[in-house]
Order: sequence, then C-alpha cells, then structure tokens
Amino acid sequence: MVFCETKLRGVFAIHPAPHADERGFFARTWCQREFEAQGLAAQPVQCYLSVSTRRGTLRGMHFQAPPYAEAKLVRCTRGAIYDVVLDLRPQSETFKHWISVVLTASNHEMIYVPEGCGHGFLTLEDDTEVAYQMSQFYDADSARGVRWNDPAFQIAWPEEVAVISDRDRTYPDFVPSNGSN
Repeated sequence: MVFCETKLRGVFAIHPAPHADERGFFARTWCQREFEAQGLAAQPVQCYLSVSTRRGTLRGMHFQAPPYAEAKLVRCTRGAIYDVVLDLRPQSETFKHWISVVLTASNHEMIYVPEGCGHGFLTLEDDTEVAYQMSQFYDADSARGVRWNDPAFQIAWPEEVAVISDRDRTYPDFVPSNGSN
C-alpha cells in the first residue's frame, strides 16, 4: 500500500499496490503493521457496509465524540463517491478545513479518517456501496454530526444533493466546543 498524507494532518489517501497477471490483480487493503508504521489506529473493531440506491445521496458529516472517538478506513466497493473529511480538532492547524477525494470501485483507493474529523460523502452513481472499518465501537450517545452545507466550512459539493436524511439535513450551525475534537 502507498500512504499519501493529505493537507489535513493524519488524513491519508491510501492506494493499493496491485500485483497483476493474466487473471487480473491482487492487492492488500489492510495490514496492521503498515498502518502502525504510519502511526495510524491499527485495530478495526467494527466494519460497516453502506448502500445508496440513488446518485446524489449525501451521508454525513459524522463523527463520534470522546471517549468513543473513532478512526475510519473508507473504500468504495461499487459505484463512486465524492468523499469529504473535515478537520474538527480545535488544536489542529487545519481546524475547520476539509479535503475531498473521489473514491470509486475501479480506482480501489481508500481514505483514512483519524479521530476528531468529520466524514461524509455524496454518491456519484446509482447503486453505490461503501465499506468502512472503524477503530471504535458505535456509541449512540457519542454520535455527532455537522451540517453538510454549514457556512462555517464552505464545503464545495460537486453535484446537487437529491437524497439526505432529516438528521443530516437539520444539524444546527457549528459551534466549536471541547466535545467536537
């Protein structure tokens, strides 16, 4: 795997290093030693699968507050997404900045989202499937989010949002606090 740190400290775009032959290719998408060598949370405790039937479905921007803050490894296994990571760590030099990557089933790329960052995506194709590995167990009382179009962040989404949950659509305006890191 090739780890490429983004402009947000601790957020990595990860590219598998495929071994190809006449059958196709084989590539590692997880290795505890390689993640530990990068200083990344190396023990997933839960995995999730998200399926969105319609292009333009927005999911996010989500995170969990301490003590259940979580790191995520995100990969698109069918279709395509515009994936956004938002730095919500008040002590970070890139606090309230965001990055985006396009993850597709065909590019096989992944994004590593560290603790303290919000995460969300917009589907770019119908019938898109996204797989997550999480470093922390889900805790409903610690689940948090910020609104996808909050002016505090000015996230540039590439297309109109066609489908969004009431929860994601109605998060209040962002107010920094100790609970957001």
